[in-house]
Amino acid sequence: MNATVSYAYAVARDADGSLEEALSGLPGVAEATVHLVRVEHSDDVVVAVSPVPERDFQEAALRAHLEDLDWLESVARAHHRVIEVLAARTAVLPLRLATVYLDDERVRLMLRARHEAFADRLTDLAAQVEWGVKIYVEAPAEAEGPAGPPTDAGLTPGRAYLSRRRAQRNAREDVYRDAQQAAERVEAAARAYAVDRVQHRPQQGELARGPGENVINDAYLVPLRQAEDFRADVMQAAEGLPGVRVEVTGPWAPYSFATLTEAEPLRRATP
Repeated sequence: MNATVSYAYAVARDADGSLEEALSGLPGVAEATVHLVRVEHSDDVVVAVSPVPERDFQEAALRAHLEDLDWLESVARAHHRVIEVLAARTAVLPLRLATVYLDDERVRLMLRARHEAFADRLTDLAAQVEWGVKIYVEAPAEAEGPAGPPTDAGLTPGRAYLSRRRAQRNAREDVYRDAQQAAERVEAAARAYAVDRVQHRPQQGELARGPGENVINDAYLVPLRQAEDFRADVMQAAEGLPGVRVEVTGPWAPYSFATLTEAEPLRRATP
């Protein structure tokens, strides 16, 4: 028999007892069935979990898996799928990707210990959604402006080169000034709606999507009733600034604003 551990997706409020049915048949990580862990005499706050192979989530194996983009994408998609089903019905606190416990009883112990804090945070996040706001500036090569011969044909090749480099540097500085202005406009527009904000590190490498350099990577917590107004006003805020691109994604479950619980080390309890 293959040993399993409990993969925890999120803490949620199940006030009317409908979440179990909503999760019925939903495949989680490793295609496992998702179920709820509850605390006795207090059924309103629950944790969504599913069994996963222990061998894949032991420390050494997990480190190796996190370098495997196909495996990581599969886990992330399943993780997000469960959270989205929950978030469509109730307030939810997403847990960190690959949060695992030895078994459901360890999940229950964690929930019992932090039940009050979770309940308070779920109340705070009720009817709130997360929007991601990223600002990109064009890469220097894209922001250099026209190359080609200088307008003054009397320049020597060396001076012509320096002239082109100066023009390129000035264009690059202009783009970053515009990006700063865009950031100020976007923040002002966002704060008209948002109740909270988290500033993430700008994305680089494979995490950065699309052309340009990511210079702002923020998350805003916004009342659900104002979600579309938020998106429209933020997108409009940076219009007219060449070389600057604003990307707004969402609405999401409040990943950036949840109280995250670290997984305990995978070890067997002493009999």
